[in-house]
Amino acid sequence: MERLRYVAGAGPLEHELLVQESAGSLAALAGDAAALLLSCKRLLQRHPSSGPLWWLCARMLCSDDPRREGRRCVRELTGDETPQHLEAELPEAGVVTVLGWPELGASVLARRGDLRVLVVDAGGEGDELASRLQLLDADAVPVSDRGVSAAVLASDVVVLEAGALGAGGFVAVAGSRAAAAVARHAGVPVWVVAGVGRVVPAGAWAALAGRLAGAEPWSADEELVPLELADVLLRPAGRLALPGHVVPDFSEAPELL
Repeated sequence: MERLRYVAGAGPLEHELLVQESAGSLAALAGDAAALLLSCKRLLQRHPSSGPLWWLCARMLCSDDPRREGRRCVRELTGDETPQHLEAELPEAGVVTVLGWPELGASVLARRGDLRVLVVDAGGEGDELASRLQLLDADAVPVSDRGVSAAVLASDVVVLEAGALGAGGFVAVAGSRAAAAVARHAGVPVWVVAGVGRVVPAGAWAALAGRLAGAEPWSADEELVPLELADVLLRPAGRLALPGHVVPDFSEAPELL
């Protein structure tokens, strides 16, 4: 229970780490369905925008063996092939704009030494990523938040990472909607990266989006971006042109709603 309290009370975490810690903690409650459900709800109250956490909780609750299902989820998440597809699809010697520190895309940008990466300092993490890429001899340029439009206009593609994706939209770091809107107006392609567990069914998406709707959205770290502003979706199975049919990664768990 102390471990669960720690995970629930932690600040923003990478989705993979959040799922690993949550799966390990929830496994201890596998024999108590009521306690497992309550703990899943509390985790989602604290981390409502994490598609992989919704995915983990739904799968553990709907399984006959929650402990085994949790381990399976962790293996699937750590084996996510979405970054490999992104690496293969990015244009050679292209200019790419990203925002903040994309969990799945950062390692790809480090490996692709032919790219020029414009890193917008969304959420205060962009400058750190740019510095890290520069140490690896990558051509990375830190861009302040006020330069997002200029960066998009100078790019061949804008790559946004979805923490969760559902009916008509996706959750991304603040500033992503502005970047996508400028790109659409200028004819610059917008790619959305949505790895394992990040596409949620309709009910979970409605609950997730509702929890993100705060009184002061302009001060939030994340925002909802209409999917109509994107051109390409990159998933574990590869590239999907938008608009297109996107299948959720898990079945609805009504008890979570």
